[in-house]
Amino acid sequence: MSGLRVKALVGGSGSTRLDVDLDIDAGSVVAVIGPNGSGKTTLLKTAAGLVDPGPAGEVSVAGRDVTRLAPGSRRVAYVPQQGALFPHLSVLDNVAYGPRAAGMRRSAARIEAAHQLRRLDIEDLAARRPATLSGGQIQRVALCRALAINPDVILLDEPTASLDAVGRADVQSLLRRHLHDFAGVTLLVTHDPTEALTVAARVVVLAQGRVVQDARPDMLAKEPGSQWLAQLLNLNAWTGQTTDTGAITLDEGGTLTVPESGLPGRSVLVCTAPTSVTLFDTAPSTSARNTWSAEVVGTQTLGGRVRVTLRAIGPQQGPMQVVAEVTTAVVNDLGITPGMQLWASVKATDLAVSPV
Repeated sequence: MSGLRVKALVGGSGSTRLDVDLDIDAGSVVAVIGPNGSGKTTLLKTAAGLVDPGPAGEVSVAGRDVTRLAPGSRRVAYVPQQGALFPHLSVLDNVAYGPRAAGMRRSAARIEAAHQLRRLDIEDLAARRPATLSGGQIQRVALCRALAINPDVILLDEPTASLDAVGRADVQSLLRRHLHDFAGVTLLVTHDPTEALTVAARVVVLAQGRVVQDARPDMLAKEPGSQWLAQLLNLNAWTGQTTDTGAITLDEGGTLTVPESGLPGRSVLVCTAPTSVTLFDTAPSTSARNTWSAEVVGTQTLGGRVRVTLRAIGPQQGPMQVVAEVTTAVVNDLGITPGMQLWASVKATDLAVSPV
């Protein structure tokens, strides 16, 4: 059953902010990602009734046409980036506000609010004011307030964007636990690829107001449809042109040999994981069909692994820039430091090629 449909054409010719037709089943958690200005927040505001979908547009919620209804009549909960709690109300009364606005008596609304606070394990915050809360606590309360009105749709606009790493992980865990039990539709705008791939069952990618990819998280990670998306997912990504010899001439310089792509003379996107790039201190004798000399530009340590950024030196059978991810043991064994020369290699079979 359709839980949410948004058909919208927002903006005029040459200045389109949104041109979509999305249909989302009830019980779905859908992440929306895309570059700045791609229309993500406009999509949420259109669903919420804060932006007109255009003369031919339509918004339906749980099979009900709400296109011309006011935001408060749509059974849609919109949670903006900063939570937007009322500063003069306690946490309990913030959560009770929605049921009260829907006509519930004050005592019953506060009972419902207390129930929602217990569900999210934040009943100890009930008497506090928003100014005394951390960023993660504010987002918990905001989600709690959204659930308290028993909506058919929850719209979340970058709920972890302003949080530190600990707060982000905490709220993402909260979203995973509670949104998958929600019977309605959740539309989650995020810039965090981990959030999109682990919280959502479906990911919609917007660019210039249009849907350019709509897929399950596993398929999105396997076959990103754009260089921007591949880089967001921390993949090496290059654009280029295929040749008759099985090589790809890269737009930024250099070449790569790939398995038969079946796309002769086409513009393509080539991706590989940083873990697929192997480093050597001397020219290697390897079966890898792509081997080239490169200079270390910089390193970044992430837990027990290190991301090494390299720039090609001279004529190369490889890209101008590549990131390799190796263990700290490899870094120590090779003595990797910025400015030193290394050799990089990647197997043809570790390169994914798709048309663009």
